[in-house]
Amino acid sequence: MAWMRLIQSARSVLSAAPPYSTLNLPRFYSKSAPYPVKVGIPEFLSGIGGGVETHIAKLETEIGDLPKLLVTRTLRLKKFGIPCKHRKLILKYSHKYRLGLWKPRADAIKA
Repeated sequence: MAWMRLIQSARSVLSAAPPYSTLNLPRFYSKSAPYPVKVGIPEFLSGIGGGVETHIAKLETEIGDLPKLLVTRTLRLKKFGIPCKHRKLILKYSHKYRLGLWKPRADAIKA
């Protein structure tokens, strides 16, 4: 008997409320950051940060454009004289960029 009352009261509460208010799911996203339209080697390296932007001139002359940088291996970066920590950062973020998981932010480029 108590179960029947409980079920009836739950039905009355659910039917009285609008259907869209029963699904109060939290939103786990924030406002998206502005991204630059064109990404080249200087924008890419400045977006990574960590001192990697010191190699912009060297990589632009040796590699040329961003698609070639994205497929460059660690041995080639080592031949250009880039330190290990910077090579790791470049390779990590180039992999994320290829997968579409990361883009350099516009405010990081201006800084």
